[in-house]
Amino acid sequence: MLTIEKIIHAQQVLKAATYKTDVIRASKLCNGCELWLKAENLQKTGSFKVRGAYYKISQLSEEEKRKGVIACSAGNHAQGVALAATNNGIKSLICLPAGAPISKVEATRAYGAQLCLVEGVYDDAYARALQLRDEHGYTFIHPFDDEDVIAGQGTIGLEIAEQIPDVDVVVVPIGGGGLIAGVAFALKATRPNVQVYGVQAEGAPSMKSALDRGEIGALSSVSTIADGIAVKRPGNLTYELCRKYVDGVVTVTDDETAAAILALLEKEKVVSEGAGAVPLAAMLAGKIPNTDGKKVCCLVSGGNIDVTILNRVITRGLIMQGRQCTLNIELLDKPGQLVEVSRIIADCGANVTGVHHEHAHAGSAVIGCFLRIDMETKNFEHIEIIKNRLTQAGFRIA
Repeated sequence: MLTIEKIIHAQQVLKAATYKTDVIRASKLCNGCELWLKAENLQKTGSFKVRGAYYKISQLSEEEKRKGVIACSAGNHAQGVALAATNNGIKSLICLPAGAPISKVEATRAYGAQLCLVEGVYDDAYARALQLRDEHGYTFIHPFDDEDVIAGQGTIGLEIAEQIPDVDVVVVPIGGGGLIAGVAFALKATRPNVQVYGVQAEGAPSMKSALDRGEIGALSSVSTIADGIAVKRPGNLTYELCRKYVDGVVTVTDDETAAAILALLEKEKVVSEGAGAVPLAAMLAGKIPNTDGKKVCCLVSGGNIDVTILNRVITRGLIMQGRQCTLNIELLDKPGQLVEVSRIIADCGANVTGVHHEHAHAGSAVIGCFLRIDMETKNFEHIEIIKNRLTQAGFRIA
């Protein structure tokens, strides 16, 4: 059984292998509460996962170590297992979904693991890993449904209790549930009055669905930019621990997650992957109850976001905040029209970043044309002001 003594033992084991990550006061992100960030994105391998993987591997027998270990992961657990195994002189084989971010795949390889890419999502990689385990006698390192792994993740709860002794609410991402199971167990054992809330992606609500139904089931599919928590089925052990120790689970959309990634990057200079940003996304969307006037800690679980995805996420976040806008304007193809449009936009204080001009299509005036303007704006109210000024000048917004 999972015990607080096991988590304390894990903390002792991990002292020489992992960082005690900082908590950061994030005064610019939320009004109405005192918000803190637990920066596991600055952990070794860029994610909390190394804690559970390292502790699990430290507890293996010599025979198990000799045979080697196998794991499956969307990326972060893979890196944790690879690092822990390599540092202990153990062979590791990692099964990853073929669609895992390239940066995570290459990082796992760099930590010394052999890789097996599997078509599908995490659950497909999981099935393949179990098959290879049975064929070759490897020890399987489960990413979340294992007491030692959960104990390793639970050391984060002990650190939060030490670093913010009077914390009221802790908000944690949920994929398979290993992180929140360990954190909630550790916090409830040391700070019984702390409320622990979990956050899942709206497109992958496996734990929330299980808790709502009162039984574990598997989702038919998952779809989210938060690839680290894209899990079809939660663990049996993590489900029971969440049912006992977690105060509630909410979901966030991909757009809300994108906005949170942008807010962390822009306002706090914190780089987060999608899974790491969902706690803040829930806070910004007002989905975590009873936080007014409270000390709230959001666990930023990882920072391993692919650069190409980050670029798209930032763009999406800007659009969601009304800070990037595209207008299609119908006007007459005659001298002075473009100058007038540009003057109005400049007078309103927006910045034009792109212009595309094309002649009219069937159904519009013979001498008509369309102008697509890409702009940097302040917010949605600013966009409406620009639209109204253009309309008042006789231009039609298509």
